[in-house]
Amino acid sequence: MVQESGSDLDLVRWIKEGEQSAFERLVERFQDRVYRLALRISRNPQDAEEITQEVFLTIYQKIVTFEARAAFGTWLYRIATNAALMKIRSRRAQNELTIEDYLPQFTEEGHHRFPVADWGDDPERPLLDQESREALENAISALPPDYQVPVLLRDVEGLSNAEVAEVLRVSVPALKARLHRARLVLRGMLANYFREREPRPAA
Repeated sequence: MVQESGSDLDLVRWIKEGEQSAFERLVERFQDRVYRLALRISRNPQDAEEITQEVFLTIYQKIVTFEARAAFGTWLYRIATNAALMKIRSRRAQNELTIEDYLPQFTEEGHHRFPVADWGDDPERPLLDQESREALENAISALPPDYQVPVLLRDVEGLSNAEVAEVLRVSVPALKARLHRARLVLRGMLANYFREREPRPAA
């Protein structure tokens, strides 16, 4: 019998035992999360809806193969990420960001060629107003998928490094390197935006 308080693994077990209501409960539990990730990757509500439907169809068809060696949520995020990337791959290939343009540049002496805004490490700075959030979301959406997805899963969805590495099937050191590079690119993309928002000295 399906119980309200059943864990993810309980729901998986009940689904494998033929309890249709358990799958409905699973959809209710994860639908918003899958749609949110799909929307952030695709930036298109219609695509996000289609991706969400594809994800749960895939889960329904393949749940018998889930062996609980990883958390169910990690397995679900992997399916959702792959579905979203497949949806946008051809569209993104036509106008993909060149990240090298936004990475820090150095002089021959090893100094930064241009000032580097340090807004990401200042907890006192009011970065999370609506306008700033939109600027950050737009910058993240412009990243190539190999950099965008780790940032979304780690910094937006709140997965651990180990969980994100499991979703993407990379090592934790490789993930950390990719995240570091992505954050440098975001900092470069947003440097001018935050510099323009600096309070100007009184005349």
